[in-house]
Amino acid sequence: MKRGFKVVSKYKEQEIKLPTRATKNAAGYDFYAREDFVLPSIWKLGFLKVLHALRKQKEVSDEELLLGQKILKPYLVPTGIKAYMQADEFLLLANRSSSPLKRSLILPNGVGIVDADYYDNKANEGEIFFQLLNFGLTDQVIKKGERVGQGIFMPYLLADGEQSPSQKRTGGFGSSGR
Repeated sequence: MKRGFKVVSKYKEQEIKLPTRATKNAAGYDFYAREDFVLPSIWKLGFLKVLHALRKQKEVSDEELLLGQKILKPYLVPTGIKAYMQADEFLLLANRSSSPLKRSLILPNGVGIVDADYYDNKANEGEIFFQLLNFGLTDQVIKKGERVGQGIFMPYLLADGEQSPSQKRTGGFGSSGR
């Protein structure tokens, strides 16, 4: 088996849909939400007070800045899916092309990278989550089984003379460092 998808074991009985390609020549596999999920609009969460104060060059406390930054943190939409692949590949996670235009949903970092050694890690068995931010004026409800993003398997190259890292992945999301 070279590459593919499996349902995370604790969700085996929940009718989780495996990623699919929508058309014959599609590069990306559509991922589906594992459960109903509400993505709140960033505009109604209170960071506007901080933004307004900064714009007016008023003094803003560290606590207010921290609160504003926390509000702008993306939400992790669960898929219930894990991906296996060759050691020299990764899974590139990307927006669906229609998500920003039709639903005001974006991946705030532009793309996500799922490394081959994320599969079956101890922390979360390698479940793939899509980081999403809702910049629309109203909350967005994602229903179980709705498409939330796409994944594309990609090879990667190594630099000449690299000293191979010896550290093994021990955790899940964000576990390889800050």
